Amino acid sequence: MNKLYLMTVAISAVLAGCDAPETSTQAPDPTVSKEGEAGSGGDGTTVESAAAILRTAGGELAGQATATMVDGRVKLALQVEGLPPGQHGVHVHMTGKCDAPKFESAGGHWNPTDAKHGLEDPAGQHAGDMPNLVVGEDGRGTLSYELQGATFEGLLDSDGSAMVIHASVDDQKTDPSGNSGDRIACGIFKTG
Repeated sequence: MNKLYLMTVAISAVLAGCDAPETSTQAPDPTVSKEGEAGSGGDGTTVESAAAILRTAGGELAGQATATMVDGRVKLALQVEGLPPGQHGVHVHMTGKCDAPKFESAGGHWNPTDAKHGLEDPAGQHAGDMPNLVVGEDGRGTLSYELQGATFEGLLDSDGSAMVIHASVDDQKTDPSGNSGDRIACGIFKTG
C-alpha cells in the first residue's frame, strides 16, 4: 500500500509539471543590437558598431578595438593583451589594411579635416588621435575614448580604417604622428 501511494504521488507530480509553463530561453531583446548591426539603445538612440581584431607582425592575437556610434558620436573601446608594458600611442589610421611586418599599409592617422596631430595641440586633433594606452606588467591594457570629429561613415568609408598600436608613447603634440614609433599591432575595422 505504501508503494502504491508513493507511485501515485510521483505520477501526479510529473503530470502536474506537464501543465507548467515552459521555461525555454527568452526571445531576444529588440533594443540590444548585435555587433555591426544598427539597433536601438533602449532610450531611442541608434547604435552601430564595428570591431578590429588586433594582431602583431607575427600574427599573434593582441586584442580588439570596438567602435560604437551613439547619437552621432563615435566611441572607441580598446582591450589589448600580450604587449610590452608601458605607454603606447594608439590611433585610428586612414586605410583598412594591415600588411605585416610594419603595417605601413594602414597609412597615416585618420584625419578627414586636415587638422594637426595631438590632444595637446591647440590646432589639433586628428579624428583618429587618442590618449596613450597604458599596458601593465601582465601585457594587458584597456582604453575608452570618444573620437573627436569622427563619423561612423568615415570610419567605414570605401578604403576602411585600421586601429594601430605603436611601440612608444605619443607626445600628443608633434605633427603628424606624435613620435610614437614603430607600429606593433594592427586591426581592420569591420562590421558583423
